[in-house]
Amino acid sequence: MKRVLMKRFALTEKGAADMLKAILAVTVSNIALMTPVWLLFMFTGDYLAGTAAGRWAYYLLFAAACLILVFLPNCWQYNATFFATYVESGKRRISLAEKLRKLPLSFFGKKDLADLTSTIMADAETLEHASSHQIPQFYGSLISTVLICVGLFFYKWEMALAAVWPIPIAIFIVAASRKVQQHFIRRQSASKVRLNDAVQEFIETSRDLKSCNAEDAYLKELDGKIDDVEKKAIGAELGQAAFIVSAQLILKIGIGTVAVVGSALLLQGRLQVMEFFSFLLVASRLYEPMSGNLINLGMLNLLTVPVERMNEIADHPAQTGTTDFRPASYDIRFENVGFSYDQDKSVLRDVTFTAKQGEVTALVGPSGGGKTTVSRLAARFWDVTKGRITVGGQDISHIDPETLLGVYSIVFQDVTLFNNSIMENIRVGKKDASDDEVLAAARLANCDEFALKLPQGYDTVIGENGSELSGGERQRISIARAFLKDAPIILLDEASASLDVENETAIQEALSRLIRNKTVIVIAHRMRTVSGADKIVVLADGKIAETGSPAELMEKSNGIFRRMALFQTASAEWSI
Repeated sequence: MKRVLMKRFALTEKGAADMLKAILAVTVSNIALMTPVWLLFMFTGDYLAGTAAGRWAYYLLFAAACLILVFLPNCWQYNATFFATYVESGKRRISLAEKLRKLPLSFFGKKDLADLTSTIMADAETLEHASSHQIPQFYGSLISTVLICVGLFFYKWEMALAAVWPIPIAIFIVAASRKVQQHFIRRQSASKVRLNDAVQEFIETSRDLKSCNAEDAYLKELDGKIDDVEKKAIGAELGQAAFIVSAQLILKIGIGTVAVVGSALLLQGRLQVMEFFSFLLVASRLYEPMSGNLINLGMLNLLTVPVERMNEIADHPAQTGTTDFRPASYDIRFENVGFSYDQDKSVLRDVTFTAKQGEVTALVGPSGGGKTTVSRLAARFWDVTKGRITVGGQDISHIDPETLLGVYSIVFQDVTLFNNSIMENIRVGKKDASDDEVLAAARLANCDEFALKLPQGYDTVIGENGSELSGGERQRISIARAFLKDAPIILLDEASASLDVENETAIQEALSRLIRNKTVIVIAHRMRTVSGADKIVVLADGKIAETGSPAELMEKSNGIFRRMALFQTASAEWSI
């Protein structure tokens, strides 16, 4: 049963056990709520018989007992449903975040930020509310209703049948609408993701929209997406309400059938007045909570979509491997490596080369040739489709990704910074680094030039993703992180692309100190950047077109590297 709940509602094993306790608590609480009905039945019988006057103490004592019987299960229900749910909800969000941390980048390539954010925040919140307000209440009420109905059949089956028959029909109507409701909720979820994407895109591109006078057109399109979300929400509500209201109307008929059948049995002398009265009380007690339970069932139907989205993350194969990583050296070797982002198109084909420790290996070539893909595969951001990649002779597909990345320092072309101080942004490279170590790395990356001019120096908060800094300043912070980490393998993806000539020269001098006795892979489009590399690997159309030292490749009359170098030399002489 626990396994079913874990899969059905994306619960941990402890969460499923707590859910079973919550269902039991709701069941006991609902049965306890029948004790006041029994007390009322007993009092009415004694009152009509004229024996109630002498039994007031008995009724007061029994009323106090009823309060205790109702109070204690309700306290248990509250703790079992609410407190346990919030603990489980916290674990669910953490487990999703932990799983995302271990997933390959191929997973994120198929998802956008708004979709993943919606899963972790909105979907988890939806399931949290359902776990505390709907799931235990529905199953607990269903079990208690069945138990009470069974008791009624043993007492007087004709009246029990008259009271119970609407319940399974009403439940069936709502349960049968599951696919219809899922259709509406999927449309609603998709429209919300499109709107979130559009809002985020508008914020990120507002400068470009303003410069192109395209704001009005974009906002008009955004208004259309807002209207679409509203329409989808109304459709989802109507789709749910149509079935729930119909089922609730069926329940209303039950009181009528109890009255009709009870009246007929009274006239036949087969039913006492008090028995008739008791069945009317019990029927009303059954129908009122069951009416609310139909709403809970409708909400459970809607849970399928958010649970599927969370299970998609939880069930996706994670990148795993051993943490016992002791390479003999830090040479990186590609052996007949093939890779494709999807099955239809290969990005790399039979790529073989070695980036040796103590040397700088530069990846150059036309755009789209596979340079960035090679560097990402070297760090196991993706796993290869064919062949293998080794570090010091060990296949990196067998190494835990976090253990592997411990020996890499990476400077991306697109720098990601945090809304924090310069000091803390650099400290990302080594979380336990002292201030002196951070400042030393910053000086190596030539950060003093701009940091000391800011109001609070290195303690200046630089805004979201470093919005207060220029592109070159942001890139120097990223390079400072690499200096601070001081790992044996360095990947540089256009590390000096946003720097002016003066700062590029300073950074290259600093990099020359950083890369001593290390394995360095550099991606660059400027031939000046790789002129001092030990080896050039030219990638074109996903294959290695040329390999050799810069001098050797310049001697090839029709070589790609020579042609690129000559084009860049000629472009430096262009004028407007």
